[in-house]
Amino acid sequence: MSSLRIGSLELRSPVVLAPMAGITNVAFRTLCRELETERAGSTSGLYVCEMVTARALVERQPATLHMTTFGPTETPRSLQLYTVDPDTTYAAAKMIVDENMADHIDMNFGCPVPKVTRKGGGAALPYKRTLFSRIVAAAVKATEGTDVPVTVKFRVGIDAEHHTHLDAGRIAAGEGAAAVALHARTASQRYSGTADWNEIARLKEHVTDVPVLGNGDIFAAEDAARMMEQTGCDGVVVGRGCLGRPWLFAELSAALNGKPQPTPPNLGEVATIIRRHAELLADHHGEDKGLRELRKHVSWYLRGFPAGSELRVAMALVSTLTELDDLLVQLDPTIPFPKDAEGPRGRQGSPGTVALPEGWLDDPDDCLVPAGADLMHSGG
Repeated sequence: MSSLRIGSLELRSPVVLAPMAGITNVAFRTLCRELETERAGSTSGLYVCEMVTARALVERQPATLHMTTFGPTETPRSLQLYTVDPDTTYAAAKMIVDENMADHIDMNFGCPVPKVTRKGGGAALPYKRTLFSRIVAAAVKATEGTDVPVTVKFRVGIDAEHHTHLDAGRIAAGEGAAAVALHARTASQRYSGTADWNEIARLKEHVTDVPVLGNGDIFAAEDAARMMEQTGCDGVVVGRGCLGRPWLFAELSAALNGKPQPTPPNLGEVATIIRRHAELLADHHGEDKGLRELRKHVSWYLRGFPAGSELRVAMALVSTLTELDDLLVQLDPTIPFPKDAEGPRGRQGSPGTVALPEGWLDDPDDCLVPAGADLMHSGG
């Protein structure tokens, strides 16, 4: 049995769903949990909510509060914060604790999006060691005396010349973080190329007092097992690999706990999963917005299946549950899960120069809070 302890949380499998903007809402998390229970016998990992901006949370912006919705039976409830300011971090973490909004707080320092890094946020921030330290310390202080652990996720660094992950891991653990997670790419790589799992192994050797989780290029259960074996990491964080495959967590749980692999779903079962996803999205957003949110998932669900271009286009434009039902019955339910559906999925793009504030690299110990970096909307 492979398990993972993060502070007060005892997980029966060392698998974490990575927060993804517009993806890991309560509908998707509920679906993943249901499928893990159905196919592996229980829900055993950690499913993290979409990233929300600490400032927007403290200001109680309605859209942000809506993003923090959890299912009535969802436990543990995990919420990720995007933050750049120690004071706002403390206020947001204290709000989460005082109002019992979540059982776990993760902090995102891995976002490589130019609109984030150009203002000093996301993957740019760990370069500022003192500021990074104060932000982590603020979250930990806000949760003192509670069972809510704080964890930190970051990248290898800004680019090949500016690696920050070893310092970030040491600092986070030293300030009281209960675990750290590394996406084994630099910000300049974005999601391109191959994740360098050797850097996860280096971080694991460097940080020995809290669990180290690995993230990057886990697209199948075998990838997770291989990452843990090669790097010695304590758990895995899965992002793009579950797009259109919410049943992946059942496969991961089985593989990491020495159980037989569940049979991948045929097209009829995938159609049932799509319908359930649509229903959950409609419950969360209302039918109109919920079905619009489903559209981006359709190509991931049907990847590799012989569904036909006209049907794919129609499903990508679906607007009601009734319309979706009419389209799903046109799929051949007997078609088995295709080999072509395996492998990398989701955004990849190409590497590029990281946009940074002017003079950002001049002094890594400068602790000035970057101006305007927390004004973005949640989920960037």
